[in-house]
This record gives sequence, C-alpha cells and structure tokens, in this order.
Amino acid sequence: MPKNISELLGDKAEYLLNHQCETISKNSLHLPSPNHVDETWINSNRNNQVLRNMQALLSHGRLGGTGYCSIFPVDQGIEHSGGSAFAPNPIYFDPENIIKLAVEGGCNAVASTYGVLGIMSRKYAHKIPFIVKINHNEFLSMPNRFDQTMFGTIKSAWDMGAVGVGATIYWGSAESARQLKEVAEAFEYAHQLGMVTILWCYLRNNAFKVDGVDYHTAADLTGQANHLGVTLQADIIKQKLPTNNGGYNATKHGKTHKLVYEKLSSDHPIDLTRYQALNCYNGRIGLINSGGESKGESDMVEAVTTAVINKRAGGMGLILGRKAFQRPFGDGVEMLNAIQDVYLDDSITIA
Repeated sequence: MPKNISELLGDKAEYLLNHQCETISKNSLHLPSPNHVDETWINSNRNNQVLRNMQALLSHGRLGGTGYCSIFPVDQGIEHSGGSAFAPNPIYFDPENIIKLAVEGGCNAVASTYGVLGIMSRKYAHKIPFIVKINHNEFLSMPNRFDQTMFGTIKSAWDMGAVGVGATIYWGSAESARQLKEVAEAFEYAHQLGMVTILWCYLRNNAFKVDGVDYHTAADLTGQANHLGVTLQADIIKQKLPTNNGGYNATKHGKTHKLVYEKLSSDHPIDLTRYQALNCYNGRIGLINSGGESKGESDMVEAVTTAVINKRAGGMGLILGRKAFQRPFGDGVEMLNAIQDVYLDDSITIA
C-alpha cells in the first residue's frame, strides 16, 4: 500500500483497513472485476449497445479494466447556483475546463448537464465517455422547492454521443411518484438507444429528521432507496455514504426487520455501506458513493476515507465533484488520482 494512504487515514487506518465484516459475507456479493459486463450483464435484458457502452465506460481512464469506476460530476451550477459552485475557482464557468479536469484526472467519465456537455461534445465526446444528467433541482424559484425536473430529452443526449444518462429521484418527497415515472420512462428509452443509466438515489423529506437526528443518510433508508433504484433498472446507483442507521425505527414509518440491525449491519461505516450494496442486488448493480461537499483542508482525507469504505464494502467506485473543482486545477487532478489510487491498490481488499 502506498504509504500516503495509511498516513492520510491517520488514527483511522487500523479501524478502516483491517476491519473484517461479520454481517454480510463478502462471498455473497458480486464484486467489481475486469469481467463485470460478462459476469453481470451478459444474461440481462440490456441490449448489445448498452453492453458496449458499459464496457467503454469501465475501460476508460486510470481505472480502466479494473471493474471500478471514477466519475467526475458537475451539475452544481444548476443544483445550487453557478456562483456558489464556481466562485472558488471561476475557470469552471467555462464548460471545457470541466471536461479537461475529468480527462487530466484520469476519470472513467464526466457527468454534467446538457449545456456543459453539449457545447463541447464535438471536441470531446470521442475522448472521454459523457454521462448527461437529465434532471435537476433549481433553486432560483421562490420559495425554494425540492423537486427534480427534466431539462432535456434522451434523444439529445444520444445525439451528442453520450454513453449514458444520469438522473436523481428524491425518494420520500411529495414529488417522488412523478419523478419515479419520469425517470423510469427516460431510462427505458435510454436503454433502447444503448445508453447506460445511473441513478442518484437521494432521500428528501423533513420527516427523516427526528429529535435532532438526520436520517437522510441512514443505512436502512438509503438501502431501500437503492433497492427502489435498481428496480427501475438503473445500471449504477449513486448514493451518499451512510452516517447512521435506524431510520425506519426513528420515523416509525414503513416496514423493516430487527435482523437488519442485529445481523445485517453494525455501526461500522464499512458494514453500513455493505448494507447499501446488498440492496443493489448483492452488488450486481454497482454502488458508487458521493464525494460530498468541499470543506477545505480536510477534503483529501475525507475523499480517500470514502474511497476506502466504498471499496472494502464492495462498492464500485466514487463520484467526486466539488472536492476536485473547488480548488486549483492541478490540486483537483491530484484529488481525483488519490481516490483512484485506493482502487488500484491490491492491498486494500474487500472486508
């Protein structure tokens, strides 16, 4: 193992690198491998074009051929605002710099908006796989509302040469039934055209906050969000790293089972994340975790920590944006390479 990985983890190195999962056996999981398409998708209903694009996605960048995936996402200009996202580094108001960072950072793909990818598609669609984010939550309306709405069409994503599309559903929100229907129909058409589908499976409801504790990232609730996402035939699930558990019990809503907490999970972050992977059809559908917001000096440690947890839990990779682009270009490349190094390191094994 590169010395800097254990050094970055500091006093958490032993806790994270030597943990052995006693909840869900690694032998029950379908783990990432160089043969992921042949082992997982060859018997599915995905057509040959989807298989080709999935292989193209997994064959690109520094992680190409490993089965792991490093995706660089930038949609915060819409999801938050261009100012809040790009003021720390204004070069990223220019879409080309977004794509350049993904290329220089050795990513498997770049995920962004119709506008960002469309305006540079002729120059870059053949140089790095494009993932078009098809819906967004815009915060310019007053009062703010938390609702993902479609910004374009699947056909236009295909026309620009995208290998895949991504979408968000706010599970638990008042609008989730409409979002579910829209995304299911969009994903079906994307598959018909041969594109890979990635679903951001996020929770959104104030009822998930109970007695001052936020359960939006509880393992049991996010696990169920993942299970709903794979039912929509998402090919990859993006989920936030779990920070706690017991969301079903706290909200006293929905159904769970005591064995979820007594046998299938523990309070260790790797075990909590493994429960998320279990809900992705035992890992048949790749689980990629979110890199989260940029907090400054702690970003590198947090990014590497998340990568270690995801890999050792049985996940497929990381989708990291703000931690990379809200800093100088060279530092962003270094950040992306650091998380990729975790997946390239054979000594960091499945727990």
